[in-house]
Amino acid sequence: MATRTRRPGAAPGAAVGSRRRRLPMRLLLPVLFLAALMAMLMLRGYVHSGILADHRIRPESSADKVPQKIIEGGPVIDTRTGRTSSLNVPDRHMVLTFDDGPDPTWTPEVLDVLKKHHAHAVFFVTGTMTSRYPDLVRRMVDEGHEVGLHTFNHPDLSLQSKKRIDWELSQNQLAITGAAGIRTSLFRPPYSSSAEAMDNNSWPVTQYIGNRGYITVVTSVDSQDWRKPGADRIIRNVTPESDEGEIVLMHDSGGDRHQTVEALDRFLPQMKARGYQFDNLTEALDAPSAHTRVAGVDLWKGKAWVFLVQASDNITAVLVVGLAIIGFLVIARFGLMLLLSALHARRVRRRDFRWGPPITEPVSVLVPAYNEAKCIENTVRSLMASDHPIEVIVIDDGSSDGTARIVENLKLPGVRVVRQLNAGKPAALNRGVANARYDLVVMMDGDTVFEPSTVRELVQPFGDPRVGAVAGNAKVGNKDTLIGAWQHIEYVMGFNLDRRMYDVLQCMPTIPGAVGAFRRTALERVGGMSDDTLAEDTDITMAIHRDGWRVVYAENARAWTEAPESVQQLWSQRYRWSYGTMQAIWKHRRAVFDRGPSGRFGRVGLPLVSLFMVLAPLLAPLIDVFLIYGLVFGPTGKTILAWFGVLAIQLACATYAFILDRERLTPLISLPLQQILYRQLMYVVLLQSWITALTGGRLRWQKLRRKGGVSAPPNMPAQGRQQIAEGRPVG
Repeated sequence: MATRTRRPGAAPGAAVGSRRRRLPMRLLLPVLFLAALMAMLMLRGYVHSGILADHRIRPESSADKVPQKIIEGGPVIDTRTGRTSSLNVPDRHMVLTFDDGPDPTWTPEVLDVLKKHHAHAVFFVTGTMTSRYPDLVRRMVDEGHEVGLHTFNHPDLSLQSKKRIDWELSQNQLAITGAAGIRTSLFRPPYSSSAEAMDNNSWPVTQYIGNRGYITVVTSVDSQDWRKPGADRIIRNVTPESDEGEIVLMHDSGGDRHQTVEALDRFLPQMKARGYQFDNLTEALDAPSAHTRVAGVDLWKGKAWVFLVQASDNITAVLVVGLAIIGFLVIARFGLMLLLSALHARRVRRRDFRWGPPITEPVSVLVPAYNEAKCIENTVRSLMASDHPIEVIVIDDGSSDGTARIVENLKLPGVRVVRQLNAGKPAALNRGVANARYDLVVMMDGDTVFEPSTVRELVQPFGDPRVGAVAGNAKVGNKDTLIGAWQHIEYVMGFNLDRRMYDVLQCMPTIPGAVGAFRRTALERVGGMSDDTLAEDTDITMAIHRDGWRVVYAENARAWTEAPESVQQLWSQRYRWSYGTMQAIWKHRRAVFDRGPSGRFGRVGLPLVSLFMVLAPLLAPLIDVFLIYGLVFGPTGKTILAWFGVLAIQLACATYAFILDRERLTPLISLPLQQILYRQLMYVVLLQSWITALTGGRLRWQKLRRKGGVSAPPNMPAQGRQQIAEGRPVG
């Protein structure tokens, strides 16, 4: 059924112009949001060394090309502007250096111990850790310590190109600038030790680093705290035998460093008692500070970098929570669907099951139609084959393609045409109810065909006087294309299996527009169909629930509808559904606080609809987002296993749904592809609906182009299909 909603007072030309101006932006925003989200995830993976990390270490080589004065010299090596010199730390001066940080657990403890004993040190920080924990680097600088570069990703630079070395330095410097507003001239190569260990592989790197303006700082004493030998052993490793000055290697990151902290707390007072001073490097050498304040554009670049890294970590944390939520919702929904749909099928398929006395009285069938010339004859002729007494009322909602004339020219008995100016589907249905002769009213779309037994099966639940409305079993008639097969899976699994679950829980959210039945009394008590939302079928269903009526599902009342055959048409349809559902939930939100049937629906039905029809589809793509993230950044094996685990659950649920609906399982071959592509489309549609709602937009109806491809129920024998085409009763 294709109808339009009108905006009062808007001229047709203005409406079209408005749509052309606003629609591209509403399409653009979800795409930009997705792009920004993926960029944040990629940034997070990059900062956590998920890409570009190189853990290779070159073995030692000969040192015949290294100047002897460097090998025999001190741990401070200066190769700037062509110089080749080295320096030692003066006697009774000790420079404590800490590599690989900052670490959120151990760096604060190291800083606390240093502050407690009034000692300064040098922290050689990596860009990845600095970007993630900038406050710690800022604290280092504020408390008088020096910081130096230790590269961004901690690779062995002797294995890297000059371009990669420049990148490691600049990114490391950018992070330090963003964290503390400074540049530093100190550098320590990863995997380095003492000057005497310099070889033909590391010496060219040291020369190149000097040409870039940095002083290379290696060590004279290694605490070997990375071996975790115990605090006593660490103290023995770093305690000098005489009064010579030392540069001591320790670590404040890379694992459990409680032994380092314990040893440091004992070592500092011991050495101070021997007359040692614990200074940063330039203090010990009585040289100008290694730090230079940064201002202007460079400072803001650094701050922007740190901000983006922090944002990426925070966004990822939120997404992980979202992934946990969607995981719970997926499992909960599938579990509920499998359990409750089984209970529903077991109940209604018992041989002795009856809704009440058989319903044999005539029924009014309403067919609202707007420009359905290609479909309307098939629709009406399928009704003429009904095995239940009916009258058919086609409400022509201002069609311009001769829809009403086609029906009138058929001259079929019991078929009436009611014409009205275009006012929208709700008005057309209300007009149809006003013209209906009977108390039971069936509503269908103008692009749908019924089986001969559909009306009879659809009205039998009214044998129970508590039932106010009945949802039929809507099916995709044009399922021979890939996009049709995907919608077929969605209808069987996502709609009809859901309806069984909601039936048992007594909170059916939607009577499908393609096939539904109502008690006239129930319609009149809630004020008829409303145009307050774009999902009038969901709106009326919720209103009937709140009025105290039962809404049930009739699985054998099958209707075959023509589903959209292009992405654009599908987008338009689902955009309206999503936005209309949000409108209906918002309209009936006060039911949460009501008493009686309205309160029960508000506290059971509305939360379930919100969780399963709005929140879950919005979060579902996180499964695929983290699939991509896991494939790129790892752990790849666990990521693939988890994704296929979710797919297996969905496949099991879909298989059960198809068996329950007596459908062939062949379309399920395309389920994996549906999960990858179709889910993303539905996500963008839902995101666009959210943006429309949050920006106060007014969504307008877009006419779906029909091809009239569903002429009769696909599962019927050829003879029955021919009789329907001729408008003769079947059976």
